[in-house]
Amino acid sequence: GTGVVKITPAHDPNDFEVGLRHDLPVITVTTEDGHMNELAGKYEGLTIMECRKAIVADLEEQGFLVKTEPLVHNVGTCYRCGTTIEPRVSLQWFVAMKEMAAPAIEAVKTDKTQFVPERFEKTYFHWLENIRDWCISRQLWWGHRIPAWYCADCGEMVVGREDPTVCPKCGSAQLHQDEDTLDTWFSSALWPFSTLGWPDKTPEMEYFYPTNTLVTGYDIIPFWVMRMMFSGIEQTGEVPFDNVLIHGLVRDEKGRKMSKSLGNGIDPLDIIDNYGADALRLTLVTGNSPGNDMRFMDEKVIASRNFANKLWNASRYVMMNLPEDFDDIGLPETLNIEDKWIIGKFNSVVKEVCENLDKYELGIAVSKIYDFIWDYYCDWYIELSKPRIFAGGKDKENAQRVLVWVLKGALKLLHPFMPYITEELWQTLTEGKSFIMLEKYPEYDANLGFENAMNDFEKIIGAIKAVRNIRTEMNVPNGTKAKLYIETQDIELFSSCEMFFEKLSGANGIEVSEKVAMEKCATAVTESARIFIPLSELIDNEKELARLAKEKDKALKDIEIISKKLSNPNFLEKAPEALVATEREKLMKAEDRLNKIEKSIAELG
Repeated sequence: GTGVVKITPAHDPNDFEVGLRHDLPVITVTTEDGHMNELAGKYEGLTIMECRKAIVADLEEQGFLVKTEPLVHNVGTCYRCGTTIEPRVSLQWFVAMKEMAAPAIEAVKTDKTQFVPERFEKTYFHWLENIRDWCISRQLWWGHRIPAWYCADCGEMVVGREDPTVCPKCGSAQLHQDEDTLDTWFSSALWPFSTLGWPDKTPEMEYFYPTNTLVTGYDIIPFWVMRMMFSGIEQTGEVPFDNVLIHGLVRDEKGRKMSKSLGNGIDPLDIIDNYGADALRLTLVTGNSPGNDMRFMDEKVIASRNFANKLWNASRYVMMNLPEDFDDIGLPETLNIEDKWIIGKFNSVVKEVCENLDKYELGIAVSKIYDFIWDYYCDWYIELSKPRIFAGGKDKENAQRVLVWVLKGALKLLHPFMPYITEELWQTLTEGKSFIMLEKYPEYDANLGFENAMNDFEKIIGAIKAVRNIRTEMNVPNGTKAKLYIETQDIELFSSCEMFFEKLSGANGIEVSEKVAMEKCATAVTESARIFIPLSELIDNEKELARLAKEKDKALKDIEIISKKLSNPNFLEKAPEALVATEREKLMKAEDRLNKIEKSIAELG
C-alpha cells in the first residue's frame, strides 16, 4: 500500500522537495546496506521497509494520513535475487563525453569505419549525438581499480598514471586507493590497443592496430562499439577497425530472446556433446544474414551433423580407394568430361564464395559450399567415378587424382565454418604433412573454367534427372531396368555418356538418334533431348498420359506468364535489354518444351 499525506498550512511544501531542487543540497538518508543513517533521526538503524511502516504509523498517529490503498505499479528489482532496488545518491566518477564523441561520429560519416549492414549506423549516431556524460565507476568486487588515491592526513585527492607513494600536498605516506572499479565497458573499450602493448610501440601494435573487422551483435553497439571507437581515437589517434560486421541474436524456436527467466536458454556445451562443435557452428551461420536474428532449432543442428557425416563418409570412400603409394601431384593432364564438369563447378563455387565473403554474406557462402559438397561432389561425381575406380588402369588413376584435388579444395573452402572435421580429414588425407589452417584459401582460376564441357555435361545431368523423375512418379522399383531411346541433336555427346545413364538412371542401354519414332512410351523432356522409355518395361499408358497432361498445363502456364510480361509496354521500355532478351529466350524454350510434350501425348494417344 501507499500513504496519501495531507500537508497543512503549518508545513512548507518545499520541505518535501529536498534533493529535487538544484539550489538545495542533496541529502542521502540511507547507508550502503539499506539502513537509515543518522540523518533519519529516530528512524536511524531501521531498514528501508521498516522505516516506511514506521513513518506511515507516525503519520496516522499525528493525523496526517488521509488513507492507504493498494496500488499496482512497476518496481525495479534485482535480476538475481528479486530484491526491490532503492535509488541512493552517491559520489561517482564521470567522463565528459561531448568532445570525445565528435571524432567518433566523424570517423563513421567519412567512412573511415563502415557498418555492415549500413542501417546500424543510425543506432551508432543516435547514441553519440545525444550522449551524456558517462558514469565510469562501479561498486564491484573485481575489475580495474579507479586510479585515484586519498590522503588520510590532509584529504588531498591524487589521480595519475603511476601509483603515488606520498601525498604531493603534505608529504604523508598514508594514502589509500579508491575502492570503486571502472565500468566493465570502460575496460572493454581499451581492448583493441591495450592487448597489444600500448602505450609502448610494440611490433604487435604496429602490425595489428588498427585491425580490419569487428564482429559483434547489434545490442551492444552503444555499450562496446562506440566506446571502442572514441577510446581508440582518443588514445591512438586512429580508428580501431575498418569495418563493423553486425550479427543478430540467436532466439529460440518461437522467436523469443533466450533468457533465464523464460528458461529457454540453450547450453552450447550440451549441443556440442550431442552433435559436435562443427555442427553447432554450421547451424549458426547457415541461413544467417548480417544484422538479422535467427531461430535455433534442434532439427537444424541435426541437419548439420548429418552433413558432417556425409563429408566424413565421402572422404573415407576417397581415401579407401587410394593406393598406399598414391602420388598427390595435382590434376592429371587428361580429363574426362565429368572431370572437367566437377572442376569447373568447384572453380565457380570458389569465385562465388570469395565474393560472398568479401560482402560478409557468410550464410550465402556456406550454403554454396554445402550444396557443392553434398549435391555435386558426393551425389554426382563420386557416383560417376565408381565405374572408373572399379575398372582400373590409367582412367582409375586420373579419377583418383581428381577426387583428391577437389576434396582438398572443398575442405579448404569449408574450414572456416567447420574447422575440426576439416582439419582431421586434412591430416589423414595428407598424412600429417601440413595443417589446413595454414593453407592458402582457394582462389578462382580462369584456366579451370571448362565452360563448354560444363554446359555439355549439364545436358547429361538434366536428362538423367528427368528419367529419375519419371521413374519416381511412376513408382518404378529401383531394380527395374529399361532401355532408353534418346532423341537429340547432340548425338556424339549422349552416346559417349552411356555409362552414366546405366549407373545413375536405371538404364540397361541407350540408343541415340536425331529422330525417334516410338509408341507406348514414357517420355522425359529436357531442353536438349527427349528420352523415351518403353511403357511395357515400366507401367501403364493411362498414368503416363495423365503425367504429360500436367506437364502440358505447366508449360502453358509458363508461356502465358512470360507472354504477358513481354506484351507489357512498360516492361519493354524500362527493363534492361539483357533482361528482355532473357525473357524472350525463356519463352522460346517453354514453347519448344510444349511442342515436345504435345508430340509425346500424340504418340501415346
